[in-house]
Amino acid sequence: MHELNMKSKYENMKIIYNRSKFGWYWAPLFVAFWFLLFYLTVLPSYNSYPDLLTTADEASHPGRFIGESAESMLLRLTKIGPKVVGSAANEQTAVQFLLTEINKIVRDARSDLYNIEQDVQVASGNYVIWKMVNVYQSIQNVVVKLTPRGTNSTSSLLINSHYDSVPGSSGAGDSGAMIVIMLETLRVISKYETPLQHSIVFLFNGAEENPLQGSHAFITQHKWAGNVKAVINLDSAGSGGREILFQSGPDHPWLMKYYGSRIVHPYASTIGEELFQNGFVPSETDFRIFRDFGNIPGLDMAHTLNGFVYHTKYDRFSLIPRATYQLTGDNVLALTKALCNAPEMEDPSKYAEGHTIFFDVLGWFIVYYSETTGTIINIIVCVVAIITMLAYIWNMAHQTGMFRRRVFLKFGILLGVQFAAVLLAILLSITIAIFMDAVGLSMSWFSQPWMIFGLYFCPMFFMMGLIPAIYLSRTKEHGLPLGYAIQLIMHAHCLILTVACIFLISFGVRSAFSLMLCIGFYVLSVILNMVTCFHKTTFLWLIPHTICQLLPFLFYSYCCYAFYVIFIPMQGRDGANSNPEIMIGGFTVLICLLMVPFLVPLLCLFRKAKTIISIFGGLCLVFIILAATPFGFPYEEREAPQRFYVAHTTRTFHNSDPAMSVRYRDSGYYVVPVDRRPHSIDYIFENMNVSKSIEMEINCDTELMCGYPIYSSRWLGWRDQSFWIDGPAPLAGGWPSLRILSKQRISNTNLIISLEVSGPDHMSIFIQPINDTKLIDWSLDRTPLRNNFTAPYFIYLSYALDPAPFRFHMEFQHQSVDWSGATLDIAVIGHKVHDDISNTNEFREFVAEFPAWSTVSAWTSSYESWRI
Repeated sequence: MHELNMKSKYENMKIIYNRSKFGWYWAPLFVAFWFLLFYLTVLPSYNSYPDLLTTADEASHPGRFIGESAESMLLRLTKIGPKVVGSAANEQTAVQFLLTEINKIVRDARSDLYNIEQDVQVASGNYVIWKMVNVYQSIQNVVVKLTPRGTNSTSSLLINSHYDSVPGSSGAGDSGAMIVIMLETLRVISKYETPLQHSIVFLFNGAEENPLQGSHAFITQHKWAGNVKAVINLDSAGSGGREILFQSGPDHPWLMKYYGSRIVHPYASTIGEELFQNGFVPSETDFRIFRDFGNIPGLDMAHTLNGFVYHTKYDRFSLIPRATYQLTGDNVLALTKALCNAPEMEDPSKYAEGHTIFFDVLGWFIVYYSETTGTIINIIVCVVAIITMLAYIWNMAHQTGMFRRRVFLKFGILLGVQFAAVLLAILLSITIAIFMDAVGLSMSWFSQPWMIFGLYFCPMFFMMGLIPAIYLSRTKEHGLPLGYAIQLIMHAHCLILTVACIFLISFGVRSAFSLMLCIGFYVLSVILNMVTCFHKTTFLWLIPHTICQLLPFLFYSYCCYAFYVIFIPMQGRDGANSNPEIMIGGFTVLICLLMVPFLVPLLCLFRKAKTIISIFGGLCLVFIILAATPFGFPYEEREAPQRFYVAHTTRTFHNSDPAMSVRYRDSGYYVVPVDRRPHSIDYIFENMNVSKSIEMEINCDTELMCGYPIYSSRWLGWRDQSFWIDGPAPLAGGWPSLRILSKQRISNTNLIISLEVSGPDHMSIFIQPINDTKLIDWSLDRTPLRNNFTAPYFIYLSYALDPAPFRFHMEFQHQSVDWSGATLDIAVIGHKVHDDISNTNEFREFVAEFPAWSTVSAWTSSYESWRI
């Protein structure tokens, strides 16, 4: 009997220590399986759209959103062309279009069920955004209020989007598509009996691109604003597609309850919300104004497909996928009905209970829960993970007959190996990101996202597979059974992620759920293996492990694809101050740390594992070389153009004498590149035999904004990459003028200066106190003075209907009673952003020299400075 027991134990030990492997030829099939899973599941899910309902379908689908109706409206709206604040297209034609469509809707509405009111708001005001005083004069909003008859509620739901556009763009995607979706939502609700408890205010915002002036005018001045209790904000950073919910609340989780239960085609992410709110997205939406100035909670949604055409002349009706209207329309209509019957709308403050964690799973369904619940879940999963790892190691010691101390020592060594693999993989990827940028090869993936695979995925695969493979190959005679060793390596990575998750939880990062999911599914596979005893076998443990990795792989690759769709185009308009390789490569590193360590170590189960893994390293080198060839050129005509702004500028600098005589005058072209490769067009100027200058002949230490015709606050961050080219003067006439209305001493040390500025409908004003004077008060928003903004102070001024001169006063304080010197430097910059007739033939020829793979927003400007 003793001999039989010894023989049985010997046989078991042979099985446990079996280090047999699969043939190397199975490895390509293993890798191909995961690629096919992505292409056959993730891509179809992300690009899944509903069938477009036509006007002929309305009779059989009463009360449904009709996508074709919205599409036909957008075609007519985009035929107006660019709709810039102050232009006739925006202030007359677009407003008339909206009123005409609204009147059609009112004629067909159920007047026995609803009361519909219209208003064209004309408003003026000022406020501070991005350390800039944003002054607007006579801008317009078209507002419609639908109230169900017989309701006792005074609460309203606000639905907002904007019809104005940036210069040169018809604004089909941004945000004409959302405007017509709002119109069709209004039409469907008003035409068919729809039980509603609360009224709906549709705000067709006429000045969002200025920026955000229309929403500020409504929420601070309109008669219906006081009863608004929640908002659905609709915007765009692309050209149609699925709209992503990227901001919710804040602190109103009940909103997600209705989104989650009623939305038809979910697409939402807390990760997107935290990225947006922490400045990773170079944009802002009206949601900020409603939140900050109206204290109104809501949901912020935007289209993001094909962001390459956002804010360019290529943002056209023809590029918007037809099913966009149906998909977004179904969602907006369902969400509107849900919120307009929500009891929380009576007094939302009673339900302000903290943030929400939310994410959709491949667009199939949405998961949402409170931040408190999320913290509890995250902690429980982390604790279970630690207990499970300890239990596994304890059990492994029993099965192998090894001392537990030795097993824990082995685990410690493998933990160190895995940590080294993680660290080296991160360092390699970041080194590549820095190198690509340093040698001028950044953004090679801009028009060809497949380049990311070789540049950043492959080095992660390579390093995170090679380090464990080398260790296992060198310890096979004295180490653990191969199956156990590989499982311990993955346990070690699970422990690393657990520590990282606990770290994120402690800092209140809601996106910690992404680590929790990874940890949770892996721990589930470990528990299943322990229950079935598959973990003792050579290969059977792979079955639970692989099954439990399917959903995480699909989820993370879906998130990864969505990230690239949204953020790759954004790197083409984020300026030259940050390295886009770090953004794209860094995210790839993070997503790889969640997926790769539970799949790549499995390659060690194949013969020639180090050779197979080294192929990824070779591919990385190939892709780096490829990036240096024409294949790595980032830009593509129409599809992925490089952006530039060009301002044909006349400049005048005045002396400080009483007559304000002219000290210096010149003219030229101010060129503003918008991405990391500002030198891509240098060859143009060499061929034109013109000089490109950064410093010009103006001293940046003495002249406001270096004499640059700054248009917006974003241009402030792009000054270092901008340049000046001497050229002929633009057409004269219509430029800003400055008039001193009064200079009044109110005390020995205080002086009030009143000024009047007139000019085109878009102007920038910079004010710099000099000679030991300090600006202590003025007739504008006092936030810059109260918060000690650094001078020069920036005023952005625009008007729509009323060109009356802008008047304001400032109070200065001097260190002494001697006011003999000048008090301030002031520069006034005028922009004729929609007046193409002002462009000279020379200017048109200059812009035409830009390559076909670029897109240029061009207009005529002026810069004039005084010392007062």
